[in-house]
Amino acid sequence: MDLPRDPIMLLSVVNTQLRDRYPSLAELAAAHGVNEAEITEKLRGVGHVYDSEQNQFI
Repeated sequence: MDLPRDPIMLLSVVNTQLRDRYPSLAELAAAHGVNEAEITEKLRGVGHVYDSEQNQFI
């Protein structure tokens, strides 16, 4: 599965994947062959930051 380019769709997909399949953002990024920082920066651009304790972007 390719990750969406649209930041709002990306937020939905990433948080769902973090909830259902991956125990960390690093594992999700590795599984999809993307840089963790790319996801973080794209979602920061729409006002969301990764919370490792909750394992989701808030």
